[in-house]
This record gives sequence, C-alpha cells and structure tokens, in this order.
Amino acid sequence: MIPDTTHFQVRLAAGETDFLAAQRLRYRVFVEELGGDGPLVDHERRFERDAFDPVNDHLILVDRRRDAAALDHVVGVYRLLRGDQAEAFGRFYCDSEYDLAPLRSSGRRLLELGRSCVDAGYRGGTAMFLLWNALADYVLEHGVEVLFGVASFHGTDVEALRMPLSWLHHHHLAPEALRVRALPEHFQRMDLVARDALERRAAMVEMPALIKAYLRLGGFVGEGAFIDRDFNTTDVCLLMDTAAMSDRHKGFYTRKHEARA
Repeated sequence: MIPDTTHFQVRLAAGETDFLAAQRLRYRVFVEELGGDGPLVDHERRFERDAFDPVNDHLILVDRRRDAAALDHVVGVYRLLRGDQAEAFGRFYCDSEYDLAPLRSSGRRLLELGRSCVDAGYRGGTAMFLLWNALADYVLEHGVEVLFGVASFHGTDVEALRMPLSWLHHHHLAPEALRVRALPEHFQRMDLVARDALERRAAMVEMPALIKAYLRLGGFVGEGAFIDRDFNTTDVCLLMDTAAMSDRHKGFYTRKHEARA
C-alpha cells in the first residue's frame, strides 16, 4: 500500500506560530521523553529553545489535520545552520562539544544539522522520509558539501553503550581530514571494546535509528563522544561528505534535482 501523504506539508518555518510549534514538539521529545533540560528551556509554557534558534533555518513537517492555533501542527523538525550563517553568528552549536577546526580548514560548504525529532505518533512511517527528501533539496539548493551534527544516545551510562560506541569507532571513524574531536574537558573515548570482540547485532540493537540511517548513507563519526548531562545523552558527531558517497547513496540527494533539470 502507498501511504497517504496528502495531509503533510514540508517547508521552512515561517512566522511565530511555526517556530513555537517546533519548540513545543522539541519539548515533548527532548524534555518530557528524554529528560533533557537547558538554561533557556521554558518549562511553564513547554518550549525547548536555545540561543541558536533565531539564526537557524527550521525545516518542519506539518500535519494539516492538526490545530495550528494550539501549536499542534508541527510533527517533525530539523534545525539547519549553514556555514555562512554560523560565521555571521560566531559559532556552530557543535563548537560547544567538538573541535571543528578540520571542517573549517577544509574550505568546503558546511551545513550543521540539529534538534531533529519526530512526534511519537509519526515514527516508523513516512515522516522522516519526507523530512529527508526536503533536506536533500536544501542541500542541493545551497551547494552543501559536508553535513554534520550531534546525534545522541539516550542516557549517560557509557558502560551500557560500550558496544555501539566501539562499533562506530572501529568501523565508521571519519577520515583524518574531516575528523573532528570531542573537546578535552568532556572527551569520552569510544574504543571501549576491542575490534575483534565486537558483536554487530548487539551494537545495532543499541544504535539509535537516526544514526543507523546516516551510516546507511555513507556517514561517519568524529573521534570521541561527548557526555551531555543537561540533556541526559551521550553524543557523537556525525558527518557526511557528499563527494565521498557511493553512487547509490548520492542518488538520494540528486535524483529529484536531475529530474527537474
């Protein structure tokens, strides 16, 4: 069966209602579900927000059947920060967790992805696929060459995450030219299990779906994890070099562009 997606709309947020609805969705996911917090989180009105919100583009998935007046219409969100926007603002979000010098010195067009989440009732369906298709259009429109951003494991018990973290380190470590590194004061080594002792199935069971999706597209990770106690997460920095993608993976980003040419 082909799912009915006519009630969905994917677009950049425009206006206060969209922005507040995106922050409300983030509150439900990152605060109520995952136990996160932060200095600008508004618990009284249930908004998850930070200093980067005004300078990012916010890609939103809207369900037109839901009530926008109640800030209930946004069911998926991706926060996007291009290199030129970050330069004007003074930093990327990831600067607080990783040394991004390799990315900056690469001279390539960068796009930081963050705060991606989908409403619980829409997971496992077409929501993420629709967001990723719109993200592909954004990447092509702006000539983005390297995508990166923090992806999170729930919880801060590194021992419980030793298998997936070690799998990422041994099998998906970024090439040296793009290998960002977690900042020293919060650096958590990821090679916690020897390569020959890794268990793929155990690693994949504990691997978040979003990270697995990036790996399937040819993504890789920076060196070291970052323990974020405010958000109750263990973070890794995911990177994707569009020039290094296989033809099959690159087709995800180029097929619609070519069809319009």
